[in-house]
Parts: sequence; C-alpha cells; structure tokens
Amino acid sequence: MNRQNFLGHLALALTLIVLAGFAGQIKRWQSEQRVERAASHVVKFEGEYVKERAILVDSSDADEAEVLVRFRPGTSLERIKALASNHNDSLEDEYENISGLVAIDDHDDLDAESVAREYRSLPDVEYAEPVFQIHLNHGLPGKHKHANDVKFGEQWSLENTGQNGGTAKADISALKAWFKTTGSSKIVVAVLDSGVEYTHFDLVRNIWERPADMAPYYDDELGEFDDLHGFNATDRLRDPMDDNGHGTHCAGIIGAEGDNNYGIAGINWNVEIMPLKFLDANGSGSTKDAIEAINYVIDRKRAGVNVRIISASWGSTQRSSALRDAIKRAGDEGILFVAAAGNSSADSDKRPQFPAGYDLPNMVAVAALDRNDKLAGFSNYGAKSVHIAAPGKEILSTWLKGEFYVASGTSMATPEVAGVAALILSTKPKMSVKELRDKLFSSVDKLDSLKGKVMTGGRINAAKAVGAE
Repeated sequence: MNRQNFLGHLALALTLIVLAGFAGQIKRWQSEQRVERAASHVVKFEGEYVKERAILVDSSDADEAEVLVRFRPGTSLERIKALASNHNDSLEDEYENISGLVAIDDHDDLDAESVAREYRSLPDVEYAEPVFQIHLNHGLPGKHKHANDVKFGEQWSLENTGQNGGTAKADISALKAWFKTTGSSKIVVAVLDSGVEYTHFDLVRNIWERPADMAPYYDDELGEFDDLHGFNATDRLRDPMDDNGHGTHCAGIIGAEGDNNYGIAGINWNVEIMPLKFLDANGSGSTKDAIEAINYVIDRKRAGVNVRIISASWGSTQRSSALRDAIKRAGDEGILFVAAAGNSSADSDKRPQFPAGYDLPNMVAVAALDRNDKLAGFSNYGAKSVHIAAPGKEILSTWLKGEFYVASGTSMATPEVAGVAALILSTKPKMSVKELRDKLFSSVDKLDSLKGKVMTGGRINAAKAVGAE
C-alpha cells in the first residue's frame, strides 16, 4: 500500500470512529431521555447507580382498563355486580378483608381515568382510581460475593469496627442484642416485594410454610392459590419464588440464618419469613396486586398465622387511597407496616413518597444511613413524614442462585427496621402495634446528622430495643 492510500484509509477509519462515537452518544442521549420520560429517578454515587424508586403508571394502555373502587358501607356484592354490569364492566376481584373495595375491568375500551370518573359519580361510591403499574427500578448490586468468600465482618450494619472507612459503633448494636435474643420462629415477617428465593441455603430454614392443617388460600373470584411458601399475586398457580433478586436481598437482612458457619447472619437468626410476590422478574407490578397480597396477609392472620410485620421496600410519588386503606386494615389486625422513604434525595415533607408517606398509626417510614452514621446521599428525609433511620448503604445480603450481593438504598434500610421489630417481638410477643412502634422510636440512638431530617432524630438500636443495654 502506498503512502497516499494509507493516509486515505487512515482518514476513513478515523472518520468512522468519530461517527461511531457520535452515534453512541446519540443512543446514550436517547436512553437518558427515555428514562426521564418514564420519571425514573437515578442517583449516582461512588460509581454506582441506585434506581430503587418505583414508578406508578396509569393502566390506561392495558387492553382492558382496570380501576379500584371502594363502595360505601352497606352496598351489597349483588349491587356492586349490577352496577358494574350496567357500565358494561365486570367485577375482577373483591378484597374480602377490606370492606367495600373491589377491582373492576372495563370492556368499552375506555381509559382507566374515564372509567374511574364514571364510578366516582355514583352515590354508592366513596372513591375510584385507576390501577397503577409499579416498576421497581432497583440498582445493580455491588461486588459479587460467593458464599465461601463471605464473612460476618463485612456486615458493618450489625457490627461496625471501622472497616472500609466506616466509623466504629455506627451500627445497630446487634451483637449486644443477641446476648438477650436471636429471634423467634413464632414471629412471622411478610416481605412484600419480588418474592423470595426460599431455597437459598441461608434462608431455607427461616421461610414460613403453610401449616399442614391449614387449607390453601382461596379467593372467590380468583380461585385457589399455591401458598405453601407464601403468596404470588402475579400468578396464583405459581409459588412466590423470586426471579428479580430484590425481595431475596431484603429477606436476608431480616432473617438469614445465623451461627450456621455459612454466608451471613440476619438480624434474626430465627424467624419466619413469608414471601409475598407482587413484582415480576422485571420489577413490575400493580397497586391491585400489592393490595391483593396485603389482603392475603390479613386472611392468614385471621386464620391463626402470627404475621406481625410487613416489610415494603418500594414506593412512588403517586398516592393511592385503596393502597392506604389496605395498609390501615392490616394495622387494625395488629400488623406493623415498614416502608422505604425513597431514594430521591428529597424532603418527603414537601414531596412525599408512598406508601411511606401515608399518615397511619401502623406505618414506619425509613431513611438510609451510610457506614459513618451520615444520611446517605440518595436517601429521602423528612422531619414529619420520615420516622427513623437505619443502615442502607453497601449492605451485604442474600441473592438469587444461592449467592450474596452488596446493594444500597432505603430498600435495604427498611428490612433493617423490620428485623429489629421482629427481634423486639421475640421478647414480648403480645405487644400491640402501637407499643411496638413506640419501642422502635424510643430506643433510637440520637444523631446530629439526623436532626431536622427524621422525626425521631435517630438510628435504630437493637440492643436498646430489646432491653439488652
């Protein structure tokens, strides 16, 4: 090749490289714009993206619009079915344990808000709202951890010795708490999420199983569910096996088996974790399915299952009256609801995230801390609407395929609080929801970094909560 041809080829190659780079940049811009249009909040910190905030999207794009309608007390099921039929709609599901609340399918190709508006105009109706789709955009986990590489010393939230740049004793005082209790298999904690890998070696002995003498869960409209290991609102014929990872991570923080020479230790070495799956493999679900899962928990509680806590590591800025009513009803049955404050670095007093933002007597909204007792940069806060803080950055826990991962977010802080609540109940199982909530709040370690940021001004302290110090 002569020099002239060589220079020509070189120029052509450089031009192609520049064009490829420009095309790549355009794709990145387009991707970013798609993310912005979807209203997904992305927080970047220390080289990782945290995208745990769930987005609620109107179900109007579905083939048949779905709405949640709550009818006034005294409205019979026959009357509800007649009203639906008059509007050329059908009753999809009645939430038996939440009086008057039903899901309705439209068959007229209307958008969901138009259908809801029709029902809001009826004198029999308290409220009507579209079913929203929930998309859990949790971030990729951190460094991959194989089981035989994991050491308790990496769980800084349980014992912070200053490892990896942390501050000694900036933890939940788990070791002191364990001198008094390591949990109880008589306490059931429901994880409302993407399901749980209940076969994980570090979880399998602490997974709730429907008692042999208890009939499978049956819904009049939806039929019988395979609830041997919990509840799957996305498919009644399948068990709640996790295919996303998020729910398994949360479950391990609450109750990975302790002192078994394997993997990690949960806050409770002994507990029963009830998987509730309403998010699919992509982290997508709906308010309708979340409510159905809560309805299931209430049913099992009434049937004799000692489920006392629901841990919910997801949320949105979209308010749902139906979801609020379901959570309130769970509180009436003696169930504490622990929810993530959100990862928008925002003041929740001004821009609340739900379900954490519902002002209910059984609600605990949780902010996230780093390993230096500082509010994590991604964490929401709120002196009135966020109640308490817990470790939530770089938290090691269980993952899919029997593995372990490090992840960050208020999603991780939430099961820390749920785990401590279960630890308290292992010592005083007859505590009311109010007493349990008050104990969590009154036993915090006050932190200067949380003044004016969370209601209690403090981080959970398991030892104080169980009376071990």
